Amino acid sequence: MPEAQKSFAVLANPLDCCSNLTSKLRNFVALATRGECAFTTKAKIAQASGAVGLLVINDNEELYKMVCSENDTSINVTIPVVMIPQSAGKKLKNVLDHGASVEIQLYSPNRPVVDLSACFLWIMAVGTIVCASLWSEFVACEQVDEHYNQLTRKDGLNMGTNYREDKEIFEISAKGAIIFIIIASVFLLLLFYFMSSWFVWVLIVLFCVGGIEAMHVCLVTLLARIFKDCGKRTVSLPILGEVLTLSVGIVPFCVVFAVLWAVYRHASLAWIGQDVLGICLMITVLQMARLPNIRVASALLSAAFVYDIFWVFISPLIFHESVMIAVSVLLSSFNNQVFSS
Repeated sequence: MPEAQKSFAVLANPLDCCSNLTSKLRNFVALATRGECAFTTKAKIAQASGAVGLLVINDNEELYKMVCSENDTSINVTIPVVMIPQSAGKKLKNVLDHGASVEIQLYSPNRPVVDLSACFLWIMAVGTIVCASLWSEFVACEQVDEHYNQLTRKDGLNMGTNYREDKEIFEISAKGAIIFIIIASVFLLLLFYFMSSWFVWVLIVLFCVGGIEAMHVCLVTLLARIFKDCGKRTVSLPILGEVLTLSVGIVPFCVVFAVLWAVYRHASLAWIGQDVLGICLMITVLQMARLPNIRVASALLSAAFVYDIFWVFISPLIFHESVMIAVSVLLSSFNNQVFSS
């Protein structure tokens, strides 16, 4: 189905789509619930009734790959069959129950041999790590006062000190790596049990604040290196004291950039702003945190691996659903509701 297919949705009758349907489905997309029979049975019945597609409402928020049973050796299903989360299915069903029309657009592009978007994401991720690794060497030769970059007082500071010496570095220990993963797990559980729209706003605000600070530090450092005269001009401000003129001029730009992203973050190109803020934040964080040896790095990597495996694949055995997937779905759902209300 290389081209988008638009059709109106109709509830299957019976809703489980496991027996002959009484509802008229010709040229419509059927909406059915999961259970009572195999996916292939639902698809065959919907197709025989003239449906051009089938949406299967899952019984929870997770999405699974709809597989065929071992007995289904010959399957002649030509219509698209898509599973949707329980919350989305309930909304669609409620709208249809009230007599409203819902138009469904199904689109499944042909997958290329090489996914350029995946390659771009890989290059961007690796580039961020490489950039952060070389950042210290890039700016080490500059005699830029770190305290100017952060709009703090000049009084009592040692002027002309080396950037690398002035920069605060947090050295991670093996114990600290384990504690970090435990804190991340606790935070994930808090999101799982207490997720709400206000919590999403808190995350957005925290991301913007961190992004503003990180972008400010990165831009001041880069521009001070390129335009050396700008890195020496200062201005005296109330409370803050003497700060770089360049630093004062960049702050409004960073604030406006972050605010515009927060307001228009659902736009098609908003990912660019999000990635810029995220990359600046990662560069700044990686400059502040340091792994002293391979033992600590191995401990952190192993703990992170266990963290991912547990909360994605093992957590359903305890919480009856994958906590990691459930939180990501909830975040996406509440994120869409923040600006739709």
